[in-house]
Amino acid sequence: MLGAADMGLFDFLKRGSSPPPPAEAKKQPANKKVAQLAKIVADKRAQPYDRGDAIRDLAAMKTAEAAEALLKRFTFSIDPSITDQEEKENAFDAVVAAGRPMLEPVREFCQKAEVLTWPLRILHAILDDDEYRDELLRLAESFDTEYSRNVEPKLQVVSALQDVKGDAIHTALERFFDDANETVRFHAVQSTFAQSRTESIEPLLKLLEAEESVRIKNKVCEGFVLKGWKVPAGSIATVTKAIVDLDDYVLDASGGFSRR
Repeated sequence: MLGAADMGLFDFLKRGSSPPPPAEAKKQPANKKVAQLAKIVADKRAQPYDRGDAIRDLAAMKTAEAAEALLKRFTFSIDPSITDQEEKENAFDAVVAAGRPMLEPVREFCQKAEVLTWPLRILHAILDDDEYRDELLRLAESFDTEYSRNVEPKLQVVSALQDVKGDAIHTALERFFDDANETVRFHAVQSTFAQSRTESIEPLLKLLEAEESVRIKNKVCEGFVLKGWKVPAGSIATVTKAIVDLDDYVLDASGGFSRR
C-alpha cells in the first residue's frame, strides 16, 4: 500500500512535471575578491600600504560593487592625517567615477554614518545642483529635533544647506530652531540667513524671544543688521525685552538693530 509521500511522488512522475521552484531564490554571493579587499579597506589597524593597495585594486575594478566597498574607508580616521586624507581622496575618486549607480549605496551609508563629510562630497559630485539640494532636504527631514548622542550628521547637513538655494530650504531649516542642541540651532540660524528670505523674519524673532543662548541671540541680531531687516512695530517691545542680556546689540524705535 502506498503512503502519502509515495502517492505524491507517483502523481509527480505521472504528470511529467518539473519540481516546483523554491519559494525564494538564494541571493548570489558577493564577489570574493571584492569581499577580501573590502575587509582590508575597513581595517583601521591594517598596514597603510596594504590598505592603500586594496583601495587601488578596488578602484581599478571600476564596478559599483567595488565602489560600494570603498565607502567603508570613510568610517574611520588614522594618523598621520596626510595618509588618512590620501586614502580617502583615492576612495572618493573611485566612488565618484562609478557615477549615479552609487546614489542608493551612498544614501544607505548616510543613514548610519557618524560623519557625513565624504558622503556629502560624493553626492555633490555625482548629482546636479538641484538634485544635490533635494538630497540635503531629504536628509534634513530624516532628523528629529530631540536630544541625540551624536549630532554631527545633522549639524553637517544643516550647515551644507547654507550653500544651496531653493524655495523649501528656509522652512526645512526653521524646524531646527527648536533643536535640543545649541550648536545645531546656531548653524540653522546661520544657514537661514544665507537664504535671504524675508519669510524667515517672524520665525527668527520667535527664536530670539525664546532662546537662552547669548551666542545665538547675537547671531540673529547680526543677521538682521547685515540684511537690513526691521522688526515689525508690534514686536519691538517684546524683542527689546528679549535682548536685554546682550552687550553688543540694541534695538531702536524704528525696529532696526545696531551694534552698541
